[in-house]
Amino acid sequence: MSEDIEQLPRLKGRKESGEQIFDSGGQGFCGVLLIIIAVIFYICLLPITIFFSFRIIEPYERGLKLRLGKIVKSGKDLVYGAGIRFVLPGVDKIVKIDMRTTTVSIPPQDILTSDSVTVSVDAVVYMRVIEPAVAVLRVQNWKYSAELLAVSTLRSVLGGTQLTELLQNRDELDSKLRCLLDEITKQWGVRVERVEIKDVSLPQEMQRSMAAEAQAVRAANAKVIAAKGEYDSAEMLQEAARKMASSPGAMQLRYLQTLTSIAMEHNSTIIFPIPLELFRGHVVQQPTTDGYSRAM
Repeated sequence: MSEDIEQLPRLKGRKESGEQIFDSGGQGFCGVLLIIIAVIFYICLLPITIFFSFRIIEPYERGLKLRLGKIVKSGKDLVYGAGIRFVLPGVDKIVKIDMRTTTVSIPPQDILTSDSVTVSVDAVVYMRVIEPAVAVLRVQNWKYSAELLAVSTLRSVLGGTQLTELLQNRDELDSKLRCLLDEITKQWGVRVERVEIKDVSLPQEMQRSMAAEAQAVRAANAKVIAAKGEYDSAEMLQEAARKMASSPGAMQLRYLQTLTSIAMEHNSTIIFPIPLELFRGHVVQQPTTDGYSRAM
């Protein structure tokens, strides 16, 4: 069991709005008389009453013992821990409180957002009791009350948000809902540990329009990427052409590489005119009798 359970505040009788909340005082004359009568009957019917005199409190529970409507303390504590507890039949009653974390499911709620979009939202709330006496004496059914409170808080908070915020900032909305709920439920001895918005359902028309918008955005992004690729490719080709133009040897090498690749791809004979510049370094000029030179 967590430290919060083990270190529960030692609640004493205190007054709120002029009314004592935790009354563990004496029973008065009538109360004492009823207790004496109950004890006499208990002793007289002892073989039978012994079977109705004990209650078992589980390790995850706490028990609040009431005798004729007033709290019976366990030492200095208002609640009883795990174990076997004695009750006087007809006089005592033990109310058990489950201290484990419990969930409250909020059914789908049709909510109109601030930008006039109707959405269906469901959520789940995780909470647990931290002050058993307060949870029993201050609220009739804390779990049902917490469920109604969660529904109204969910509608109030989400009704003031826009659809984009609801879809993108769900964690912030969860935290806001938890704080608002915990601020109220702590007065009931209950702590809200977590709130999760499970699902946000949009109308079919809204889903189709959002899908079309997303498709248009993707198509526009694809065109931008393709245009940028062509621009980068043109710049690279321009730079390559500039460098090859400044180096004649590179142009000759590129020409020969092109011829080699064509010859490998096509199983045929192709005649290409070869620029004389490729053989300028190997051509020897010999004079002729007519005064002209001849390449050898």
